[in-house]
Amino acid sequence: MQLEGKVAAITGGTAGIGLGIARAYLAEGATVALMARNQAKAEAVLAELDAGERCIFVGGDAMVQADVEGFVDTAGEKLGAVDILVNNAGGAGDLQPLVELSDATFDECMKWNVYSTFWATRRALPNMLANGWGRIINISSVEGKIGKPVFTAYSTAKHAINGMTKALAQEVGAAAVTVNAICPGLVITDIVKDNGPATAEAMGISFDEMVEMFAQEAAIKRPNTVEEVAAMAVLLASEAGGGITGAMLNVDGGTAPY
Repeated sequence: MQLEGKVAAITGGTAGIGLGIARAYLAEGATVALMARNQAKAEAVLAELDAGERCIFVGGDAMVQADVEGFVDTAGEKLGAVDILVNNAGGAGDLQPLVELSDATFDECMKWNVYSTFWATRRALPNMLANGWGRIINISSVEGKIGKPVFTAYSTAKHAINGMTKALAQEVGAAAVTVNAICPGLVITDIVKDNGPATAEAMGISFDEMVEMFAQEAAIKRPNTVEEVAAMAVLLASEAGGGITGAMLNVDGGTAPY
């Protein structure tokens, strides 16, 4: 029960990596607030988690500032001040060569990934500083360390999140608030299954070929699992992770070169 008595807020928390982290945090004793857009899906997730008052859902769009800030506020009002913030909302969106990228598409990628992280962190941080303890965990990507054709907007966003992680860690470290990023490689979530074929098409290959390509780039020759990413999120949120800050920790099976 490494997180007993702690309140965690997770954006994009009803599917994929976010849901995996929620499960792991609940198992470690935390109280958890989840934010996502789909109310019906959230109700099914809450029923599956069966955590009673230890898990709540707050509807909202990660690309809308008022929704993100309202989520942090609501989590604090209903569960107590947020101790652990997991900025998981984000994604690649429409993948196109840079010369074909519209301002709107690029801006959407920044809002979904970078701005959502910025808004939630700015809202949650004052209470962490006042309490003298906090954990901010940003879900970045291996694309925040390397790049691939047509991933320009997404890679830019994840590199920006890594930069925010490093700078903020220096600002707040003396207050016992740690700031880290997890950089997953390919994880076969439902979202990847739904959106992967379009991603592969933009890369000029089939979905199966894309999965195999990512697998072969990794030392372990397979995609990572949600549970492997969640295990890192537990470590970073725990007392044992108190000496880790300003780090971009790979859970990518040995894909990134650093």
